[in-house]
Amino acid sequence: MRPLVECVPNFSEGRNEKVINAIADAIRAVGGVKLLDVDPGYSTNRTVVTLVGGPDEVVEAAFQAIARASQLIDMRNHRGEHPRMGATDVCPFVPVSGLTMQDCVKLANTLGERVGRELGIPVYLYSEAATRPERRSLADIRQGEYEALPEKMKDANFKPDFGPAKFNPESGATVIGARPFLIAYNVNLNTKSKKLANEIALNIREAGRARRNAKGEIEKDENGKSIMVPGKLKEVRAVGWYVDEYKRAQVSINLTDFSVTSLHQAFDEVCKEAQKLGLRVTGSEIVGLVPLKAMLEAGRHYLRAQGRSQGVSEEELVETAVQSLGLSDLTPFDPREKIIDYRVEESGKLLRDMSLGQFVNELASESAAPGGGSVAALCGSLSAALSTMVANLTFDKKGFETSRPAMDAIAIRGQELKKHLLNVVDLDMQAFNKIIDARRLPKGSDAEKEAREQAIELANKEATEVPLGVVELGRELLSLARQVVEGGNPNSLSDGGVAALAALAAAEGAYYNVLINLQAFEEDGPCGAYRAEIRARAGSAIEAVRAEAETIRQAVLAKLS
Repeated sequence: MRPLVECVPNFSEGRNEKVINAIADAIRAVGGVKLLDVDPGYSTNRTVVTLVGGPDEVVEAAFQAIARASQLIDMRNHRGEHPRMGATDVCPFVPVSGLTMQDCVKLANTLGERVGRELGIPVYLYSEAATRPERRSLADIRQGEYEALPEKMKDANFKPDFGPAKFNPESGATVIGARPFLIAYNVNLNTKSKKLANEIALNIREAGRARRNAKGEIEKDENGKSIMVPGKLKEVRAVGWYVDEYKRAQVSINLTDFSVTSLHQAFDEVCKEAQKLGLRVTGSEIVGLVPLKAMLEAGRHYLRAQGRSQGVSEEELVETAVQSLGLSDLTPFDPREKIIDYRVEESGKLLRDMSLGQFVNELASESAAPGGGSVAALCGSLSAALSTMVANLTFDKKGFETSRPAMDAIAIRGQELKKHLLNVVDLDMQAFNKIIDARRLPKGSDAEKEAREQAIELANKEATEVPLGVVELGRELLSLARQVVEGGNPNSLSDGGVAALAALAAAEGAYYNVLINLQAFEEDGPCGAYRAEIRARAGSAIEAVRAEAETIRQAVLAKLS
């Protein structure tokens, strides 16, 4: 998956539109970042901003927003209902796809160091990025708020992680961290009873409910606190409520870490608890955005429950999740609007979105791109698709029940490779266009010449490494083809054979592209070592592909004879 991170900075200004717009514009000015939401609150005098994009781009956008806020917001004049301690009060990084929580911790440190060094703002790291246990909680760091900072910062134990260890009266202090993606999720019930909905919430939420004795009295510990009986699901907060707009009660859930408790686990558990109370779940709704990963996991879960292959397209996995969770029960669920990964996809003309006829016509035009590299990637995608097809046909075939786990795994991986290589169809063309753009850069001064040469070198390396990736995937594509040829549905033997041939064509075509792009690097020049390394990798990969493809070809012909 493409590395994607969400950032949710909170600014201590919710009333002055000019200030809010200026901060938002600072984010919009950074390429590779999409500003998803700007949510100001008048009474809180606070604005919550949501942006998403690649890791480096999001860090840059967050810094520019914090810098702008430090110029425009004076904390000495700030009043509002929400707790706060700085112009930029809190700025968490949230992993969406293609990166880990530890990656987000590194981003928090990178941003914190720069904010402290360049802006002179004290920075405290919290949650997963906390450097000490007492700083995991935002509330603990923010205790006493902005007004307490002058005194608190005299204490050596409150020394910031980055920036000056002294009070900044204009900007206060900023808390930066990393936390899991929070999914706001409501499950709909066929009742108006808030009490029944809350009964389910108490049973499933991690905090659970207060323990009662035989008389129904809440039991207390030696400190006078209620003794709690934990609920069934970890990393889950929940409450029951009645929504007049929908004329029904809901179990309102926050999944604070969906890698611990998933969407489908929460939904299924509410269904079980509802049935015990004579209720029925009619569907559910996602409030805000949801990561694609959570939807794909739900789709696979319900396909497994149906005894079906999980190796279906991404679109079908999402649709299975939507239907199984009843996400269109109250309002239509539009994946393009609700799934965060789709919200940040590049807009514009993409080769992979063209019809077959349109792509071939574009290929046949006088334009140099798309060209052989894109065709090679497409051949790889077709190979993966064919192997997936044979695996799915085998999964459902009578007499092949023992092969189901293996065929399911082939189909799942085949779908992943299919999607990846379809993306490479566009990446190859984009890499070629970057070379053209780099060559058009100005070269009047020595500095311009140097910048142009560096840009050309980087573009040529990308144009070389994109097809190299296709060559190196050739063996995996052939592995899938070999497995369906050897153990797949015999009626689809020729399809498995064509999958192998398409994989060979993909690797050979990509190999040609690696070789021609390597000509941009002189053997005895500054990139000579790079040229030798890439050539060796590509050569080793293509020899292995050729040997494997010939083995499969002979096996197919022997079976067809």
